[in-house]
Amino acid sequence: MTQKAQHSLLNKAYEACSLIKEHLDEDNIVRIISHNDSDGLSAAGIICNAISKQGGKFHITIVPRLKEKVLKKLKQERYKLFVFCDMGSPYQDIISKFSADTVICDHHQVLTDNEEKYDNLVHVNPHLFGIDGTRDVSASGVSYLSVRGMDNVDLSGLALVGAFGDMQCNDGIHGVNKTILDEGLNAGIIEEREDLKIAYKGEEPIYKSLAYTFTPVLKGISGDPEGAKAFLKDHGLSYGIKFEDLSHEERDILKEELIKLNKKIFSSTYSVPAEAPALRDIENYSTILDACGKNKKYGTGLSICMGEREPSLNEGIEFAKKYRESLVKGIDWIKKEGSTHLNHIQYIYTEDKTKKSLMGTIATLGIEFEILDPNKPVIAISRMHQIIKVSGRTTVPMIKKGVNLGYALSEAAKSFNGVGGGHNIAAGAVLPFKEMDNFTDIVDEIVGTQIKG
Repeated sequence: MTQKAQHSLLNKAYEACSLIKEHLDEDNIVRIISHNDSDGLSAAGIICNAISKQGGKFHITIVPRLKEKVLKKLKQERYKLFVFCDMGSPYQDIISKFSADTVICDHHQVLTDNEEKYDNLVHVNPHLFGIDGTRDVSASGVSYLSVRGMDNVDLSGLALVGAFGDMQCNDGIHGVNKTILDEGLNAGIIEEREDLKIAYKGEEPIYKSLAYTFTPVLKGISGDPEGAKAFLKDHGLSYGIKFEDLSHEERDILKEELIKLNKKIFSSTYSVPAEAPALRDIENYSTILDACGKNKKYGTGLSICMGEREPSLNEGIEFAKKYRESLVKGIDWIKKEGSTHLNHIQYIYTEDKTKKSLMGTIATLGIEFEILDPNKPVIAISRMHQIIKVSGRTTVPMIKKGVNLGYALSEAAKSFNGVGGGHNIAAGAVLPFKEMDNFTDIVDEIVGTQIKG
């Protein structure tokens, strides 16, 4: 990412900020539409907080995906400004026909080469400036940049919540995310320190904290409570107490042994000291929002982002607890079931209601734990009556070989009157169930041509 590219993105974001401010000064209600995952909720939370601080009003809707029929309904609404977060880039043409001003704060691939100019649309997307929206900035970061001109550095922590939720920070913080981090650090909003990256260490017994630690992966421990117990027993450590109750000597032993498994377990951690205890750790915050999204409790997630702590936060913590327990069961499931292999891809399939919202995450963890073949992209398929919902996941080495799942899923879905898109490393699609086998065959073919290319 060049300085010039970042400067161009910041200029476009400032244009969006000026347009939002103009409408707030005219006392117009801002219509916000955002995605339902951790990044989408964070992005929406940033826009809502910024509007509230200006004394403005908003009307918000959270959706799992943007469909043309949703856009058709929105077009009929009589608002003067629409803001789309974490979605909208593939629908510029339709959105530009709204009889209102519009802002798109997105980071998904723009699958056309030509970026058209629309008088009533400000499109803020890193890909338009040669910046990687998969790794360098998420939708919450783009949304932060789009209100940054209204003195919102206090929202820099929430911008990184979305980046962590989209797994952009697993190998460090890069690009625009680093710029946002530095702003937060300099303002004292965010704190960085070297520490053990154990999940929920203030909430759960240490064996559960270790079993729920998925980034980085701890072989034989992550996703395996019994494996975590055995590990702690083998090293003479208590397993039924919380991390903070371990003696200094026990902590030192634990640190030493965990580093042997994965040296990334002791690295930079990021927190927002002013936050409630459960939300101080930015990664924990992202998991709570993700769990709210998975449970379709979008209002709870947004309330947390807006600082309404009770009862929303307690509800969010409970969702997160159930979510991590479900992930452990999901990992057990793929250990037993494995995947179906085609020439260039593999797929997993479920009709189980409890797994449907977790399939993308299960696919990611399956690759990271090497339960699934990391050299083949994973297509995770959930049946929803007469349609299938698809989540595609792959690895950085496969991207370097040419794989672009956003393109592959988009092109394959179009063949069956479906829709798809996303990032090169993670993408999604929706299409008729009856076309599932044909769809996977076409994705396999496309991925094969990408790798050969």
